[in-house]
Amino acid sequence: MKKYLLSIALLTAVAVSAKAQTTFGVKGGVNFSKINADNLSESTTTGYQAGVFARLGSEVYLQPEVYLGSRGGKFRTADNSFSGDVKFTTLNVPLLVGGRVVGTDKLNLRLMAGPVFSYNIDKSQSFAANFNGAYADFGNYKKSTLGYQAGAGVDIGAITADFRYEGNLTKINDNYGQRPSLWALSVGFKIF
Repeated sequence: MKKYLLSIALLTAVAVSAKAQTTFGVKGGVNFSKINADNLSESTTTGYQAGVFARLGSEVYLQPEVYLGSRGGKFRTADNSFSGDVKFTTLNVPLLVGGRVVGTDKLNLRLMAGPVFSYNIDKSQSFAANFNGAYADFGNYKKSTLGYQAGAGVDIGAITADFRYEGNLTKINDNYGQRPSLWALSVGFKIF
């Protein structure tokens, strides 16, 4: 997997260097996440994201980002004998490869996709009282996950907006098949 990611990054860097343009900016937004779990019903929770991005290239570009975010999920059994929720504060580092679909430097529509590494900085969780016996096992979450992001964006002058889906390649808890996923909407400002 590391070889593939490195190969994609190198190919993109070569393609971008032919027509190098560098943009740096800040971004923030909202996300709607859930953690899928085997044999449990889950529902969406609302979170945030805020950080920085760089964009290397114009027609085809490489866009590394670093941002803090929150994500999580709510769970319940079919008979409502167990319910709970968990929320993580995460440090996310996506490395996106994208391209301009239509437009000019002042107004354009983009598509992007790439891997994302997420590290759990903090978690808060609460579970129903009758679940205390299995709590330690269910709440045994990994500190990091590897996933992917794919989406579209639009640039209007110095303003940039993205709409993305994030899925995970790794489970955050192997015992219960839990995988986080989210939809994110962010707005950014290109500083230079």
